[in-house]
Amino acid sequence: MTNRLVYRLAIAVLLLRAAPVCLADDGPKADPAGISTGDKSSVVDAAGNSFTVAAPTDPKAPDYARSKKDFDDYQSQAAKEPLAVKLADSVGHLRVATNFAWTLNTGYLVLFMQCGFALLTCGLVRKKNAGHLMMLNFAAYVFAFVSYYAIGYAFQFGAVAVNAPPVNLGGAATLNHFLLGGGQWGFLGGKGFFFTGPAYDASSNCLMLFELVFMETAGYIIVGAICERITFWAFLLCELFVGGILYPVFGCWVWGGGWLSQVGSTLHLGHGYVDFAGSTVVHAVGGFCAMALAVVLGPRLGKYGKDGKPRAFPAHNLVYVVTGTFILLFGWMGFNPGSTLGATDLRISVVAVNTNLAAIAGSATAMLFWYMMFGKPDVTMACNGMLAGLVAITAPCAFVGPTASVVIGVLAGLLVCGGVLFNERVTRIDDPCGAISVHGFCGLLGGVSVGIFADGTYGAGWNGVGASTYLGHAGQGVTGLLYGDASQFFCQLGGATLTALWAFGGTYAVFKTVNKFKSMRVPPEIEREGLDVPEFGMHAYPEDALVTRES
Repeated sequence: MTNRLVYRLAIAVLLLRAAPVCLADDGPKADPAGISTGDKSSVVDAAGNSFTVAAPTDPKAPDYARSKKDFDDYQSQAAKEPLAVKLADSVGHLRVATNFAWTLNTGYLVLFMQCGFALLTCGLVRKKNAGHLMMLNFAAYVFAFVSYYAIGYAFQFGAVAVNAPPVNLGGAATLNHFLLGGGQWGFLGGKGFFFTGPAYDASSNCLMLFELVFMETAGYIIVGAICERITFWAFLLCELFVGGILYPVFGCWVWGGGWLSQVGSTLHLGHGYVDFAGSTVVHAVGGFCAMALAVVLGPRLGKYGKDGKPRAFPAHNLVYVVTGTFILLFGWMGFNPGSTLGATDLRISVVAVNTNLAAIAGSATAMLFWYMMFGKPDVTMACNGMLAGLVAITAPCAFVGPTASVVIGVLAGLLVCGGVLFNERVTRIDDPCGAISVHGFCGLLGGVSVGIFADGTYGAGWNGVGASTYLGHAGQGVTGLLYGDASQFFCQLGGATLTALWAFGGTYAVFKTVNKFKSMRVPPEIEREGLDVPEFGMHAYPEDALVTRES
């Protein structure tokens, strides 16, 4: 009996030791050193066509015999010219390396946007809360990163290789499993938790760094709408929620190969839902999350008088506001052009020009609108107009021309002004920095603009649609209403609406519940004093406190 038990235990131990080996042999291998990432299959022509011939997989396909012959001929030719194959492998590796460098460097530009957000939001609020704003911006990066590292990245990109492999970066082939759903109906990624296992890969890590700073941008957005009254513990909970659940889930649907990106194939709606760099995925998610939190918290003390009219709380440092805005404009040169994930995609020049055109059009429109309405231009609204133009062009920047970019910027400049006044006077949502209008409302405009202004010159094969012909034309890219594809417009309108419903509804449900158990807002006496000392133990401007005590 004892010998039989020992024998069974020995067999169990051997099976447990063998299990990881079996799992490791199942599917693509991770390449943490980056040695085998990029080979001859990564070599493409200017139109993105590969020089290699893929092996046919369906013997029942009508052209199987011809495809099989082409593949056999290719294999035979490659066997005769091993030096040519090695050269092609080297070229493919170099191409991916070039795109790695581009993507990482543009990611660093986006990371620098945190400095712009910190200066902008700090400058727009009252002096007594300046330290509070700086602490929120700093903590947003730290704690949103923690939750994205643990679960967010896996939820968003754990199945990206299934339908949307980042081919410019080597494909991230190990991220190939949906936790919820599957095929073209995936709802939640399932690989890459804690950046380990399949995510411990050079291609995956390059993608991760770039996408991390996009997630962080959504986390910064909420700061401007909930500042001057939220407790620090509640803010940290908000950031964990954004980085771990709210942003990654919607990001999976659009960028991670999820169901919303695939409705072009499944429901024949254009190229599926398209958002090039994040008008909706980043900005509208952050903006409508901020709206829900602002509703839960309520307006700041003194914002509305006894007559119900709103009172202005002037910005305490306009230098910070303008400096922060230009830093954000600079960072946006990574945000939008960097979303090609490759310097070998020469559309980057068009994207960069479109981004700047929308920015100046939005700023000029907002400046003139405020001048005509109130008799004086407002520099804070001029800055918000620039940001509104940037947000609105972020989704369509790769798919439209320069004239359309200017039109989108003008619309954004009008929308941000109208949105600020509407929130303040009609819905009575207190948004100290205008974040809801800039990022929420103008983010939706950007998503819909793809469906209106996309001219078909870029994006052939986007989301797996129209790789050869689309709308009867070879090489036709993403096409909007004005250029003949009404289905893309309805897809964009529906997807943008879903963004608002998901971000606002999800956030409101969670934090309305949290607020019932414990108030997320500081006590009134602390809010009147200013949050710097009660919440963080120090003044942003200690010399002012010293003068006050001496007086």
